[in-house]
Amino acid sequence: MISTQGNNLSKEKIQQLLAAVGRGPAEDTAQVEVTELNWHEPHYFNKEQLKKLGEFAEKAAAATAKKLTASARSSFSVTITSVTQHYAGELTGKLAESNKNGYYLPFGSDPNRPRGLVGISGEAAIILAMQLLGDLESEKAKDRRLSQLEESLLLDTGFVVVEAISTSSAKHDFRPAKTFVQEGQPLEIENYEELCKIVLAVKKENSANIAEVWLLITCGELELAAGIAAQTTGKTTAENLSKIILEHIRAAPVPVTARLASTALSLKEVMNLQPGDILLLDKKIDEPVELVVGGRTVCRGRPAKSAGEYAMAVTEPLYNSAQKQAGRGLQ
Repeated sequence: MISTQGNNLSKEKIQQLLAAVGRGPAEDTAQVEVTELNWHEPHYFNKEQLKKLGEFAEKAAAATAKKLTASARSSFSVTITSVTQHYAGELTGKLAESNKNGYYLPFGSDPNRPRGLVGISGEAAIILAMQLLGDLESEKAKDRRLSQLEESLLLDTGFVVVEAISTSSAKHDFRPAKTFVQEGQPLEIENYEELCKIVLAVKKENSANIAEVWLLITCGELELAAGIAAQTTGKTTAENLSKIILEHIRAAPVPVTARLASTALSLKEVMNLQPGDILLLDKKIDEPVELVVGGRTVCRGRPAKSAGEYAMAVTEPLYNSAQKQAGRGLQ
């Protein structure tokens, strides 16, 4: 420990001091930017699986446009705006707050336990209802309640969307509720469950307005559409059981620590620490940061920043051998 209490050390003097004890300055990596990844967001599907979900959603959009065009006897286009993943707690609370202004049609393989819904905001509902009626001039009147005829047309549209996503894949058999939910919580699921949100942009030919219709479906219901093979039923073999256990272990949350360096001090030195004191650590400043899980170093990297917060850019993974050993131990 080097005490600087009472001294005014500049950055240059500190570098000279460090160099004198064999800790020379290295390239400043504090400004390194890394790709931002929020681990508080769900990662149920990987990039390849999300790509397949996008292809599934495109088929559903095309089927929706075809059915709308046939039922309304006017040309409609339906395109996909986004396919994203969310935790239920992030969305369902907002739905309950805005429920009075929106129209929500639950659906699922089991009508008594809906696992998804079709959502249309109040403003989008008016635009869509007017387009279905062929009254493009009235689309501007967006702050009003729908008539009984308009709500009936909107409900038929919800049925069309649910039918479209079911027929887009032989692996799904979604059935809609009989009517919209406009009070309370439209989808009874736990906050930690992961949802896929698919946003559709519906537009009638010669109309300047776009009505946004979106789908919320639990990620588990879309595994087949994302290319995740269904688990076979019947007697579970030892090999399958090992794989299941390993998948549960991989999904379990673990504390992760980015360790810059360390040192050992006596209790007296710790108690005498003052603002401005410098602690000499056990690494040179150009050596990598360690990512520690369960007391074991699994990766090395360099200090960085992301969105104004400390980060670590991984440069050297070390966990492959550990994974293989864990896999062999479960077999």
